[in-house]
Amino acid sequence: MMDMAYAERTELAQFLATLTPEQWATPSLCARWTVKDVVAHVISYEELGPFGLLKRFAKGYVVRANQVGVDEFGSLSPEQLLDFLNRHLWPRGLTAGFGGMIALVDGTVHHQDIRRPLGRPRTIAADRLLRVLRSVPGNPRLGAGRRIRGLRLHATDIDWTHGEGPEVSGTGEALLMAMTGRAAVVDELGGPGKPVLAGRLR
Repeated sequence: MMDMAYAERTELAQFLATLTPEQWATPSLCARWTVKDVVAHVISYEELGPFGLLKRFAKGYVVRANQVGVDEFGSLSPEQLLDFLNRHLWPRGLTAGFGGMIALVDGTVHHQDIRRPLGRPRTIAADRLLRVLRSVPGNPRLGAGRRIRGLRLHATDIDWTHGEGPEVSGTGEALLMAMTGRAAVVDELGGPGKPVLAGRLR
């Protein structure tokens, strides 16, 4: 798992190195966050020990802890953020949890949060995408369970299905983004269960 997280972060760093200042300032798929903010979030937990995490959660009342981290890294330039990411390609701290799964899921989803608004698609390595798809439905932190309850998700490009009920079909990447709450991908999905999922995403 850790090697997959490393590969994902490496690809993200390589992509970020190609962006212009204007692209760093582009709104991402994360509400109120620019591309720069998303990158700040991805790296903001890397050097926090147990005391640092407690302080972060206390300051952010848990639900706003991510924004606290973004704010703390907000003064860094895109170049400084990229340098920090390149020095932390191997996850550590909180993101190394569950064998690197936190970093893998977080990195994969947020990589797409950045690429999609910029019109820069990519093909996610199939083994990596499949591992993330398998982990997301049961992750309470991401809220996927309530979005896809009573639905059958079917990926059209890789061998993955999940759940029972009216089917929602689409690429594995689009289903991943839908499960994690990104309404922007709804038009890429199909199947009789699509209206139900679309309504929950709204």
